[in-house]
Amino acid sequence: MEASNTSSSLIRPAVAELTPYVPGKPVEDVQRELGLERVVKLASNEGPFGPFPAALEVMAKVANDLNRYPDGGTFRLHDALAARHGVAFGNVVAGSGADGCIDMLSQALLDPGDEIVCGWPSFPSYFIYARKQGANAVTVPLIDGRYDLDGLLAAITPKTKIVYVCQPNNPTGTASTRAELDRFMAALPAHVIAVIDQAYFEYIDDPDYGDAVEEYLKPGRPVVVLRTFSKIYGLAGLRVGYAVGPSDVIAAMSKVRRPFDITTTAQLAAVASLDDDAELARRRAINAAGMARLDEIVRAHGLTPQAGALGNFLYVDVGDDAAGLYERLLRAGVIVRPLGGFGSHTAIRVSVGTPEELDFFAAALPGALSANA
Repeated sequence: MEASNTSSSLIRPAVAELTPYVPGKPVEDVQRELGLERVVKLASNEGPFGPFPAALEVMAKVANDLNRYPDGGTFRLHDALAARHGVAFGNVVAGSGADGCIDMLSQALLDPGDEIVCGWPSFPSYFIYARKQGANAVTVPLIDGRYDLDGLLAAITPKTKIVYVCQPNNPTGTASTRAELDRFMAALPAHVIAVIDQAYFEYIDDPDYGDAVEEYLKPGRPVVVLRTFSKIYGLAGLRVGYAVGPSDVIAAMSKVRRPFDITTTAQLAAVASLDDDAELARRRAINAAGMARLDEIVRAHGLTPQAGALGNFLYVDVGDDAAGLYERLLRAGVIVRPLGGFGSHTAIRVSVGTPEELDFFAAALPGALSANA
């Protein structure tokens, strides 16, 4: 029996009006619902490979101690990340994925009536967490699939506190150049902090793609940089990301962080993953080949992906049939991401999988594109 509802007046208006983030379907749910033996998930931009060997080893060792709470201060991880980036301990805070850091930042900085500015379509959490605080989210349309940095600057008002730059942008995969970001940061008003989201940083080997920690934070610019272990490091299931930023902002974020929100296994696995540069390079090379293969598959069937994509995914505008194509691919055993929740109702996003998973996608796509499928 369903319990009765309470008075709707108890719910904060800012929360009542929210449209929650809709995650991609799990493989197990699709198999059960559709009776499929094989399902390939290319929807959530996860890395196609599991944790690094050292991470697996440390997780196995700690398994018998999970009756104890994790380190509430996340000391070892914060210390390792500070050393990795050459910043002070107080310039780093870990969260439940980069998404958790956006939540902490919003709680720490935004009051009702404040504003954030971001491009659109882009990562919905920028919008959702601002609205959750009663702040307003001002969205600036992309130009040719890329963030309009001049448009972001023009949208800033005295009420603006945060400007997000998704670098590369999720879901289009595009990034601003170093020169474009330099001009943007130089023109940013003093009352605004930039949040440069570099969740896909480790995948990118492009001389025109800069490290925002080195190029903006260390010289003293007002910026918070986001990174995550959920992608190339293969730890999406453990939910651990982090922010690097000015010490006063990081301290404020730490004040609103939930106690013990990063598990022991997540903390130790993240630390263990930081020193395997050879495995990082191997995965980066496999991903580059996978991006080329994915682009080839899509173009071979008359679709045109967004140009200039970095990271580990492609954005493909398929016209009015995006939802239908998603459903037909689902029934063929391939999960891609429909992008209505990202503000792009005519497109899908496809992540790079293993070579064999991409072959499976290539075999399923022709039938899914057929009007009679």
